[in-house]
Amino acid sequence: MAGFLWGAATAAHQVEGGNTASDWWAVEQGANGMLEPSGDGLDSYHRYPEDMRLLAEAGLDTYRFSIEWARIEPEPGVFSADELAHYRGMIDEALRLGLTPVVTLHHFTHPLWFVRAGGWRAEGAIDAFRRYVDKTCEILEGVEWVCTINEPAVLTLMIRMHEAFLNPAQHLGGPRPSRLPLPDLDMGRRLGEAHVAARKILRARTDAKIGWTIAMQALTPTPGNEDTYRAAKYAWEDIYLEHSRDDDFIGVQSYTSQLVDAEGVVPHPPSPDNTLTGWAYRPDALGMAVRDAAAAAPGVPILITENGIATDDDDRRIAYTAAALDGLFAAMADGIDVRGYLHWSLLDNYEWGHWGPTFGLIAVDRATFARAPKPSLAWLGSIARGTGSHRLPSTSA
Repeated sequence: MAGFLWGAATAAHQVEGGNTASDWWAVEQGANGMLEPSGDGLDSYHRYPEDMRLLAEAGLDTYRFSIEWARIEPEPGVFSADELAHYRGMIDEALRLGLTPVVTLHHFTHPLWFVRAGGWRAEGAIDAFRRYVDKTCEILEGVEWVCTINEPAVLTLMIRMHEAFLNPAQHLGGPRPSRLPLPDLDMGRRLGEAHVAARKILRARTDAKIGWTIAMQALTPTPGNEDTYRAAKYAWEDIYLEHSRDDDFIGVQSYTSQLVDAEGVVPHPPSPDNTLTGWAYRPDALGMAVRDAAAAAPGVPILITENGIATDDDDRRIAYTAAALDGLFAAMADGIDVRGYLHWSLLDNYEWGHWGPTFGLIAVDRATFARAPKPSLAWLGSIARGTGSHRLPSTSA
């Protein structure tokens, strides 16, 4: 299908290194060993041309990356011309290599000053985000796809965790809960307001397609627990999909599927098949997620902005991705409008508190920063070039 995007994704804090003005950096330093620090990351702040080149040489045509609010606005109302030029340089390098840049404006991290002023709960939070988004419009010429906020449901949980780490009056400790709490609906509405505000600015000042990325859980109810299922699905997905109905696209992000019982989302049971994150091996979740998104926001095109597996076995990565693509192509053959597939992730990167789970198509030696493409990168590139074993459904051509 002409115009279908094939690529991979990263996020700034997970690969750049040295993001010292952000809330995540502060949490890492004050976690008393509970979290690994991101430190120098993968030095992609300096090595992004090599990362993009490897992606393009493999035959992929799209790179999703984020720009870092904490670097661009290290103090409230003070913008760094140097950092704006840096991220403009990333956009220019992508375009030079023939890559379509998909730019995410907010991928889990905040300036520390924003959090210390009350974060998203503060009265001026939406105005602060508007100010940042408005400034970034200066560097977005030629960018066709912009994601405003990454995975707002997961972000609500991170906000809760960071408030505990950064507030001395709160204490972490005791047994870990067996189940994740549901995302905070009030915070979700606040993030929805921020998304709509950003969308308005971006539509007025750019020609980009605007959307945000949603962590689609591919939840399924256990018998008799349909009401609990609907409540969980609303908190994780539907509250955000409602805001997507006026977007230009929905960024669907999917990794696994979970059951919902009377008490809520069921933890992944231990299994030798589980991934390095402890998630169940469920490549079929992608097709389920796409169908759920299409049903909740009819007519809005979908872009797969993340899908992948944490494994140190690259053959398993290929097998998982092949099965996930089977489900995606089946949904497309049924008429669902999908514009592209972006794998998570391009590099084995920092996974929000630890380095262990490896999602990348490229391995990185963290001592030397040497990049080593895995067979899965070439395999996905062959599909993008149309020479691999998987083909887009002819009904979509």
